[in-house]
Amino acid sequence: MRMQTILEQTFDEERALYGSTQVEAVRCRFDGPADGESAFKESSEIIAKDCFFNLRYPFWHDHSLRIEGGEMTPLCRAAIWYSEGVTINEAKMHGIKALRECSDVKIDKCDIVSPEFGWSVSDLSVRDTYVESEYAFMRSEHLFFDHVKLKGKYSFQYVSNAVFTNCEFDTKDAFWHAHDVLVKDSVINGEYLAWYCENVTFENCVITGTQPLCYCNGLRLINCRMINCDLAFEKSFVEARISSSVDSIKNPAGGKIVCRSVGEIIRTDPESKAEVLVKE
Repeated sequence: MRMQTILEQTFDEERALYGSTQVEAVRCRFDGPADGESAFKESSEIIAKDCFFNLRYPFWHDHSLRIEGGEMTPLCRAAIWYSEGVTINEAKMHGIKALRECSDVKIDKCDIVSPEFGWSVSDLSVRDTYVESEYAFMRSEHLFFDHVKLKGKYSFQYVSNAVFTNCEFDTKDAFWHAHDVLVKDSVINGEYLAWYCENVTFENCVITGTQPLCYCNGLRLINCRMINCDLAFEKSFVEARISSSVDSIKNPAGGKIVCRSVGEIIRTDPESKAEVLVKE
């Protein structure tokens, strides 16, 4: 069966191309007065190139989906759910809940403004992309991010088996309950970083914000800088080598923290056994 090309057409009806196989839609518009949903539901081997999506739920239960360029507007909500084998390049994704319950997803050079983006996704690669989202990537696993800028709140909660390199995150309450995560060569700005996490490593990172890294197990910091970080490491089991001063450290539970200087070490808990060493 050969790929069918649909060129510069407009679709607004319900399930306009439902169950399609081997279809390439080029510069098509999914918009109009009929206000139909689920344009490509239950489809496979689909290419959407430079298309405009202004209607709800266009890609549900799809297999082998490629989106090249184009735009999903704020009215294109819940755009990609329950799908696998998804590649998205140089697209604007501006609808709420744009990616959920998917697997084997690659995102490259995209502009994403989408509350609750990327929940419960597995095998996800994101590169050279901007993301603005509250509650981004919750409960996702097997992640690789490189050169990603993210702005939001409550990011990466409950994620597992993830690697982040060369990223910039401006987000509070990030990495809560995360486990088996490496964050490397990155900047993380926000409050209450990575509480309750397990086996999380920050390497060559800049960390900014109040009360970071509390209630952690298996936490590691390797050659990180901490700026405006107070009340850090409360009740955490941690091995840290910090190449800067720390404003204050409160009741670290166990392990060793090495830093250039510390403004205050607070020991009000008799179970606080971690060693804190100052080395210029």
